[in-house]
Amino acid sequence: MSAGAGTPLILDGITQRYGSALAVDTVTLDIRGGELVALLGPSGCGKTTLLRAVAGFLKPTEGRVIIGGQAVDHLPPNRRTVGIVFQNYALFPHMSVADNVAYGLAARGVGRAEQKARVAEMLALVRLEHLAGRFPREMSGGQQQRVALARALAVRPSILLLDEPFAALDKNLRLDMQIEIKRIQRSAGTTTLIVTHDQEEALSMADRVAVLNAGRLEQFAPPTDVYDRPETLFVNTFVGTANVLHGRLATEPGGARVVALEAGGLLPAATTLPDGTRVAACLRPEHVAFAEDGPGAEGGTGGGLDGVVEIGLPLGATLVHEIRLDGGARLKTAEARAAGARPRPPGTRVRLRPTAPERVSVFPDPRH
Repeated sequence: MSAGAGTPLILDGITQRYGSALAVDTVTLDIRGGELVALLGPSGCGKTTLLRAVAGFLKPTEGRVIIGGQAVDHLPPNRRTVGIVFQNYALFPHMSVADNVAYGLAARGVGRAEQKARVAEMLALVRLEHLAGRFPREMSGGQQQRVALARALAVRPSILLLDEPFAALDKNLRLDMQIEIKRIQRSAGTTTLIVTHDQEEALSMADRVAVLNAGRLEQFAPPTDVYDRPETLFVNTFVGTANVLHGRLATEPGGARVVALEAGGLLPAATTLPDGTRVAACLRPEHVAFAEDGPGAEGGTGGGLDGVVEIGLPLGATLVHEIRLDGGARLKTAEARAAGARPRPPGTRVRLRPTAPERVSVFPDPRH
């Protein structure tokens, strides 16, 4: 089943208050059928609260949860056709894999013959049919996760909820399971909402990412847009790595908009903010290039940024440098490492520039 064949999910102006504390502030998400959406943000940003609202574990203070065109706020969790995979998987230790997968079906009164057929189908989907008779304690973390996923999908949920599903796995297994769950979700065509604080997890798995901060929705867009075209300073600094340099907007005699940096030097500025505005200019490490002629070379608007290499690290296929600019600010660079290439020695004078003017993101400076 292809993405788009599943059930649409709408969070319509969800607000959640706990006394005077505002956990979620008027969040609206329109999730397409069959789509995998990641709720991404730091601890306390409201992502788990939104998941609980969809599941029916709490009733929002304001707003509606709409599944398949029908508001479900009045329905208890067991009537919402929602499947959940918890962070700790919550498998029954005294039940076999097959019995765990069949549990939700049995609770719904499904006949034994249909249970057996559905369990076989789900275990084949997660590639665990050969382990049907084992108990959870006899399985690895990744296998337990797939059993939990099979159990959630067995009841044919309209919406699948994944609550930090990879948190208990080591890094290598986590990547394998991200790929596996993406495959299974695509095959099942189930609309899926995953809660995570891991930006790589969100960017690699999701069709779209909802970035949350302090209960507010900062951006809802495909992963490439979130990374390449962040809409707020928070998104730019939370997703990926960003150098943040402070300055004021100005227009050069030729008409070019620039940021005159407090640390010295100029950066191009594609913004409609007025001249004189104090701004934070963000530049990702991989969007910083070395002007190989060194200080004094022409390298983009204003000739570039002058500084000194403080440290260089060869990180596999990447060279990372930290540069101290002449004005005192520090800036990180990342570039592909050619065979045999070594970092520039500490103390080397360099000139830096953006790889392209549009790679500089400009936002109002929150310090002012």
